[in-house]
Amino acid sequence: MEKYDKKAAALVDRSYQTPEIVNQRLRTLNAMALCRGESVLDAGCGTGLLLEQEALAVGKAGRAEGVDFSEDMLERAGARCADMPQVRLQQGNIETLPFEDASFDAASCTQTLLYVDQLDQALRELHRVLKPGGRIALLETDWSGAILNSHDQALTQRIFGAWDIALANPNLPKRLRPLLRGLGFAALRVEAIPILNSSYSENSFSANMLENYAAVARRRNIISRAESDEWLAGIDGLIEQDAYFFCVNRFLFTAVK
Repeated sequence: MEKYDKKAAALVDRSYQTPEIVNQRLRTLNAMALCRGESVLDAGCGTGLLLEQEALAVGKAGRAEGVDFSEDMLERAGARCADMPQVRLQQGNIETLPFEDASFDAASCTQTLLYVDQLDQALRELHRVLKPGGRIALLETDWSGAILNSHDQALTQRIFGAWDIALANPNLPKRLRPLLRGLGFAALRVEAIPILNSSYSENSFSANMLENYAAVARRRNIISRAESDEWLAGIDGLIEQDAYFFCVNRFLFTAVK
């Protein structure tokens, strides 16, 4: 599993406040249809951006629980939600959620299952902690379909391919629907949420992630430092030519227990 330390937590916090991810968050919240007084779990809550909005939706009469493996992520989430008494944060993992059966009206999980070694167990845990009729919203990315204009497409594919090695469950969306159905979830729906940057902006999701893509590939010895520098310099050249293009599809799965 990739380690989310303070530097990584800061990167995630920045990239998840870009317009594309704000849109993703709003669509997730709309699909969850939270009501005042309800209980909601954000499993893999990260820096608390979605949890904060969930807590606002359920109000002070409700309950919003956030669980994450990374202490540095939780530190940021705690600061973000410090004035919200309905929020509680715990360090833990999704395979062994620290809650009673049938504890929540709704649960969300964003870009977390791809890191989980025991995927089936994690999904069973999410099913377990939901009340009968409880709603779930899962969002994952099809990294195999990522597109980036670059001067060296073969090198780009090697760098993007490093995610298949770094992640426990790469390209999960194509497998997720039958897994949910097998657990007894019903009313399954799937919608695509593309992240499209057809020109370069420092405030875009991909701009915040390019160095991370290269860093993961370096750590996995897929590319050298020289290849990483060459790749990033090539992208800078395309930016100067106004020829930047990035797209990847995320998929929002919703279901009812």
